Amino acid sequence: MSENRSEAPWNWPAVIMFVVTTVPCLTVLPWYGLKYGFDAVEWIAFVLLWGANGMAITAGYHRLWAHRSYEASKPLQVLLMLFGAMALQNSILMWASGHRVHHRHVDDVDNDPYSAKRGLWFSHIGWMLKNYPAGVVDTRNARDLESNPIVRFQHDHYLAIALAMNFGIPLLLGFWHGDVWGMLLLPGFLRIVVSHHCTFFINSLAHYWGRRPYTTENTARDNDLLAFFTYGEGYHNYHHLFQWDYRNGIRWWQYDPTKWLIATASFFGFARSLKRVPDAQIHQALVERQLEVARERVANCSEPGRLVELQAALQHELAQFAKLTSEWATLQQHRLGAAKEKLLHQWEESEVHRRVQELEESLRQQYRRVRLIGLQPA
Repeated sequence: MSENRSEAPWNWPAVIMFVVTTVPCLTVLPWYGLKYGFDAVEWIAFVLLWGANGMAITAGYHRLWAHRSYEASKPLQVLLMLFGAMALQNSILMWASGHRVHHRHVDDVDNDPYSAKRGLWFSHIGWMLKNYPAGVVDTRNARDLESNPIVRFQHDHYLAIALAMNFGIPLLLGFWHGDVWGMLLLPGFLRIVVSHHCTFFINSLAHYWGRRPYTTENTARDNDLLAFFTYGEGYHNYHHLFQWDYRNGIRWWQYDPTKWLIATASFFGFARSLKRVPDAQIHQALVERQLEVARERVANCSEPGRLVELQAALQHELAQFAKLTSEWATLQQHRLGAAKEKLLHQWEESEVHRRVQELEESLRQQYRRVRLIGLQPA
């Protein structure tokens, strides 16, 4: 590794920010809570502002600006920009640019700004405390954002906007409610700290703890518990394979309020061009991952007779998978050709589209069969 971690200089603005926000939560807030208490209005304000911060990061900074998984109207962009600044995670431009680098070099200890392979502490918060070379932001990978006037305005006036949102709103709520200190401490300081660490869990815990149903090419995991605290961002294994999808939790039962927010915004005309990965492509990834599991199980089989049977079943499934993926590639070419000729509506009613649906079902069935091979006792 080319970086010398010990010689990296301290990032004093970040260190001071973390100290200023965390120390009051560990000292003043418990004392104030025991002496005066916090009422229901203050707790509701805490939850609502935490939600606004969190969703501005997930729906705005992350899925809109970093990955361009959908397009948003200007009013929605302004809201996401303001509450994103309130989350105190840097400007949209800096955040999104750094995140694109993370996806391009995921797990690379020299080039991924918050590589999980440099340790849990580093990927959670340590990478921000010092000016490591991998953390130097080069916005040349975000020319599209530099030309966005809302993103540009926030970047140029980030400190003023962040201070106004973080102190102005709690102060106004405090004067209205008659408890300025209660509002500053709970929906102010505690909200910032909780919001920070919930977001940071995606960079740290979501690369250590959970399932890898789609790919093992990186350390990202799917974790339902983390999804609950991060507004759907916990389905991280899926996201790292299909980063352009506006969804992270793709099943109806998976908790992804960010996906629901974007879909609702689209319904009312505030968002459009929502990108979705085709079901067949998702099932290809699932089957390929299960084939890996099945190979490992077959390799560990110690019973000769059973080994021959499992090897035959696995070879059959591998051949079937190769056939299905080849046909999928051909069908996708048909679809792209129809789109270029603006005949997509005809394609959707065509025999080719019907075959795509049949192929998706074939992949679902193959996933179940291959999974059974992987579940066989060694």
